[in-house]
Amino acid sequence: MSWLITKYFVTSAIVVLVSEFAKRSDKLGGLVASLPLVTLLTLVWLYYEQQSPEKIANHAWYTFWYVVPTLPMFLLFPSLLARLGFWWALLAGILVSLAAFLLFALALRRFGIDLL
Repeated sequence: MSWLITKYFVTSAIVVLVSEFAKRSDKLGGLVASLPLVTLLTLVWLYYEQQSPEKIANHAWYTFWYVVPTLPMFLLFPSLLARLGFWWALLAGILVSLAAFLLFALALRRFGIDLL
């Protein structure tokens, strides 16, 4: 149980740290947020918990493919924020990401990469 609490504490501390950077500097906050911190932590947690190298490698592989269709959201959100407000812009970004993911997954299926 203490291991789980440690994981929660370290992971949440990083999220708080990123938000604090973002409050002080848009550029620094964006840079730190763009680092794959959650993925790196997940890889470390999986390794520390003695998961197989195949499982760890699969996580990194699928993370790469899942990140690609989320990128349009980061272009769309800033342009919609002033017009729609925060929550509607965020919702639109999420919906665009979901649509992009489905289209991307269907396109990759033709190349033998199954994301669904």
